[in-house]
Amino acid sequence: MTDSILRHVVVPIANEDDATVTCDALEASVDDELETITVVHVIEQTEGYPDKAPFEAREQQADRIFSIVEERFTDGVDIRRELRYGPDIVDEILAAAEELDATAIGFNTESSGRLKRLLSGNSSYRLITESEQPVVVFSRRDANDTDA
Repeated sequence: MTDSILRHVVVPIANEDDATVTCDALEASVDDELETITVVHVIEQTEGYPDKAPFEAREQQADRIFSIVEERFTDGVDIRRELRYGPDIVDEILAAAEELDATAIGFNTESSGRLKRLLSGNSSYRLITESEQPVVVFSRRDANDTDA
């Protein structure tokens, strides 16, 4: 068994575009010690307010997100699906990582939309400070990127 913090990574993904960009970053960042990626998608539920989209549509979106990741990692890495429901996205990510005995939580710096907003400011701070697991930020540098 390996001692890598990237043995079992919980990766929160917000939407299809985020799944594609995150897969690019994961492919560029991980090594052969990665055994399991658990993709976490949280359907946010707010009490007392109508849902933003029909529940069935949100579950179908989650299925598309999971499929994107599964299609990208077909060789060797075990891909697991974790669909969560709750009013606090950070709490759900942390709970998933704890319950699944993940070795790290990883996200992409180029995340889009809701996840990017989530991981900037107070939510990012909460994710880092409240997690029992290391939090890893995957970044993908283009070959043409000359900034150091």
